[in-house]
Amino acid sequence: MSDATSPRTARLSVPGREPVELPILESTMGPGVIDVRGLYSATGLFTYDPGYTSTASCQSKITFIDGEKGILLHRGYRIEDLAEKCSYLEVCYLLLRGELPTRAQLDEFVHHITYHTMVHEQISYLFRGFRRDSHPMAVMIGVVGALSAFYYEDLDVDDPHQRMIVTHRLIAKVPTIAAMAYKYSVGQPFMYPRNDLDYASNFLHMMFAVPCEPYKVNPVMARALDKILILHADHEQNASTSTVRLVGSTGASPYAAIAAGIAALWGPAHGGANEAVLNMLKQIGSVSNIKSFLEKVKDKDSNTRLMGFGHRVYKNYDPRAAVLKKSADEVLAELGKKHNPLLEIAKELEKIALEDEYFVKRKLFPNVDFYSGIILEALGIPTRMFTAIFAMARTVGWIAQWNEMIEDPQQKIGRPRQLYVGERERPFVPIEARG
Repeated sequence: MSDATSPRTARLSVPGREPVELPILESTMGPGVIDVRGLYSATGLFTYDPGYTSTASCQSKITFIDGEKGILLHRGYRIEDLAEKCSYLEVCYLLLRGELPTRAQLDEFVHHITYHTMVHEQISYLFRGFRRDSHPMAVMIGVVGALSAFYYEDLDVDDPHQRMIVTHRLIAKVPTIAAMAYKYSVGQPFMYPRNDLDYASNFLHMMFAVPCEPYKVNPVMARALDKILILHADHEQNASTSTVRLVGSTGASPYAAIAAGIAALWGPAHGGANEAVLNMLKQIGSVSNIKSFLEKVKDKDSNTRLMGFGHRVYKNYDPRAAVLKKSADEVLAELGKKHNPLLEIAKELEKIALEDEYFVKRKLFPNVDFYSGIILEALGIPTRMFTAIFAMARTVGWIAQWNEMIEDPQQKIGRPRQLYVGERERPFVPIEARG
């Protein structure tokens, strides 16, 4: 844990001033950080870090990533172990409470989530205000944000009991809202959640069941979706998580903060990447076209991008991709689609790219988005819903990070500084005198 009284310090020399000693805060894993909170008062200077890629904005005990080694830990547990041995709600409990649950604790937690899955009936009227062809993420931003109008008592974010209730509500209701967004887009009636189904099975039921006939969830499909949810549950201080923390730092409604996270996730450079991967594979069209496609990728003037490879953090194989690669095989085998054209293109693309010096030198390894799109399509989920499912999975990470932020006595309202390079102060010129 970081300690503000750390004996190590960094010495900074600023022309015209005495050298400044800045504390170094130690981490339990990974690099420590230089505490620059006193920098401005000592030097009159701020730091400049576009994208905050070298700046720690908070202390956290939730998730740790070692991008060089390809390691992802949740509360100290490897993501590979969690994905293979836990359910999604078990991982939710871990992220929120800090420890893996006992059987009794998990049963109680699952009960709370299960009995919060219904949404207020008036929420169904909100969907009528959207066009039928609206992107599901646009709908989710609006409807999740509107939850703050239905559960306004949760605005007291300093009350631990209310934070617990809002946590249960969000984890439970976001899948219901996502499924409603899909049903609305295809003109089918909304399906109520079923309390006798597990989390992933219930979502698949709400997505694909219709009132006129029974729908049976395939357990292999449900488990594959559950793994996708686990692998997307949290990922340290990414763009959407930072957005949730920034909005939450103002004391805003947690529903508004999560809606802001969904908005940030929507971007193709973040949550929309798996949708872009599938579009790329369809664009390639055939295994025989892969080499010519990769030549275009290498050509800087072609504007052709290799989606699903490389990561802002991982400089090695994304550990989540290895889990999903195996899961993709299991799903397609269950469906009798062992020779799925898109999977064949994906596997051959991976093989060629990993042997190509151009991509190896740049450490462009497959990431989690590379295979998740293939699995989701095999489950029958339309491409436009991919990012909505990502949002469904990441809700627990956002709410865990939000809770941690609220409880941190050192946390302040987010207020980044800037390097101003505009005009100096100048006299105002009346419109009549402007030439």
